[in-house]
Amino acid sequence: MKIGELAKLAQCSVETIRFYEKEGLLPTTERTLGNFRVYGPAHIERLRFIRNCRALDMSHEEIHTLLRLADQGGDGCSAINEVFDEHIAHVDTRIKELEQLKQQLAELRQHCQSNHNPCGILQGLADMEIPSKLDKKRTHLG
Repeated sequence: MKIGELAKLAQCSVETIRFYEKEGLLPTTERTLGNFRVYGPAHIERLRFIRNCRALDMSHEEIHTLLRLADQGGDGCSAINEVFDEHIAHVDTRIKELEQLKQQLAELRQHCQSNHNPCGILQGLADMEIPSKLDKKRTHLG
């Protein structure tokens, strides 16, 4: 099948397929004499696997690791469990960050209890101090 057919069957865009090929998540494929890529059932399965991992907010690095483990086979579940345990820890970190964000927003919202001019929220935003993002990577996704 051609790339458009693959995109339709896998419910994603042609650009997504090309991006995953470029990233090395989806293997490159043979081309016809007319220079069209030709895909098969294995490409659909792999693309769905990648999409499902992305739906779970997994990074490309994590997906690469899982694909490598799947391709090697025979290692059992321990290495896969490690990837998932690390991802769960990242999700826990992100939840804490989102809870802190919610608290900051709620505090800013308290700066304005009525319709004055200038709005207290705007002054709160101007006065707020935030830690530098350069100091620490926020989550596994960056």
